[in-house]
Amino acid sequence: MLGAVLVSGAAVRVIPWPVPLPLLQIALGFLIAGVFERGVRLDPDVFFLLFLPPLLFLDGWHIPKDMLRRDKLGIFQLSVVLVVMTVVGAGYAIHWMIPSMPLAVAFALAAIISPTDPVAVAGITRRLTVPRRITSILEGEALFNDASGLVAFRIAIAAAMTGAFSLSSAVMSFLWVAGAGLATGALVTAAVMRLRDGFTKRFGEEPRSEVLLSLLIPFAAYFLAEHVGASGILAAVAAGVTMSYAELSGRVSAFARMQRQAVWDMVQFVLNGIMFVLLGEQLPRVFRAAARTVTQAGDDPWLLPVYALLIWLMLAALRLACIFVSVRLARIVRNATPPPEARATPRIMLALSLGGVRGAVTLAGVMTLPLLLPGGEAFPARDLAIFLAAAVIIISLVGASIGMPRLLKGIEPARSSPHQRQREFARQAAHRAAVNRISTILDAQREEDSSLEARRYMDVVDQVLAGLHEPLGHAAEPAGDGHKPVRRDVERAMRRAAIEASREAIYKLAREREISDEVARDMVRLLDLEEVRLA
Repeated sequence: MLGAVLVSGAAVRVIPWPVPLPLLQIALGFLIAGVFERGVRLDPDVFFLLFLPPLLFLDGWHIPKDMLRRDKLGIFQLSVVLVVMTVVGAGYAIHWMIPSMPLAVAFALAAIISPTDPVAVAGITRRLTVPRRITSILEGEALFNDASGLVAFRIAIAAAMTGAFSLSSAVMSFLWVAGAGLATGALVTAAVMRLRDGFTKRFGEEPRSEVLLSLLIPFAAYFLAEHVGASGILAAVAAGVTMSYAELSGRVSAFARMQRQAVWDMVQFVLNGIMFVLLGEQLPRVFRAAARTVTQAGDDPWLLPVYALLIWLMLAALRLACIFVSVRLARIVRNATPPPEARATPRIMLALSLGGVRGAVTLAGVMTLPLLLPGGEAFPARDLAIFLAAAVIIISLVGASIGMPRLLKGIEPARSSPHQRQREFARQAAHRAAVNRISTILDAQREEDSSLEARRYMDVVDQVLAGLHEPLGHAAEPAGDGHKPVRRDVERAMRRAAIEASREAIYKLAREREISDEVARDMVRLLDLEEVRLA
């Protein structure tokens, strides 16, 4: 699988026409299993444990929180209301279209194909020029709709196994699974970071341990949430969101942050790729089992792709209707018409509709369908449900890959975005903080020493202050004339003080929500590079 991820990364750069990386990885997985018969059988429990916590944790960590707060109404409607609409509407439609599939199983299938996949969404949008607001809505929805979809899936399975359904117990189950999952993730991360701060304050920091600690936090949150019967998926997301706020304290060193970022970039690249290769490796087995089931029922196996296409079209229509209602409701709630650049045009709404990409989470979930009913009979239409879920994943990826570039063609991001204004505001605040810090040090030096050495010290300070007018991360080189070793030491000390003051100012603005955490993270990264270069 690692070999397939490596080959896909090279092939996507060689192929002359744009091919989404997830589709290429699925094709390689299909080739490994279908032609060479070397595929790995997917174990849903192992998959949920090994892949989802770190990836969802990282998505929660890096998603822009200002956009999450601004679009919370739309994200809630897509992640909860749309899931309920899909379960009811698509469930009845699937049962009507395929009478051999019991209604409870149709509901279970509709529930597991309702949540979108953040990894698949990122794989499609990464190489497109997508307006930031569309990206934030799609990613925010994908982070939070897994819980609602999986809860509905479990309830539908219980109804299929027992023949009973209780609306009150379903609502209470959802509230517990979602609420306890979010609370568990936030509490675990807050507790771990508090313990970490106390330990490092007394005994010092070790960068590699910082990296390992960040890797273990999502698994701890997932384990504890699953232990109490809550959503481990939402716990991992909440842990990532809490980690982004804990990061604004600035208590981790620049070197540890850079190491942590490098490791997490590699973890994300490898796990994302393996997820889609693993998905492709399941397809030959799923297709054969579904064809066998349909043939035994006396139906034409060639109807299977038609069923899958109709289900995907139904999902897209429901999604478009929910988006349209969400846009209208947002205007009523805010009692204002948005400016032209922020309006949801029909093209934008269609792009959002196609952007509801399903992924490996759907396939892993549907693979947990029971093999047998309580009476010992085979679970009805199990292989058919698995095939339809897998086919909807492929069709949604292809539909988004073909449709979104055409719909978004010619739509350029706003020239003066809020993040650009925030960067300029933060740069000015960082410069003022650096000047004040160096001036304070200079005043203290003047009081201690008025000799020639102090005058040389002041010359160095003037040079550093002049360098502060450069953009962050592009300061002039430290003096290297070799005339006085103390001159180089003084200049490095001054630059470190300026970097530290700038970083504190940026984090303070982020904590006070004057700038977004995304802007703060990008600007601090430049300062970290400068500090490590000086070391």
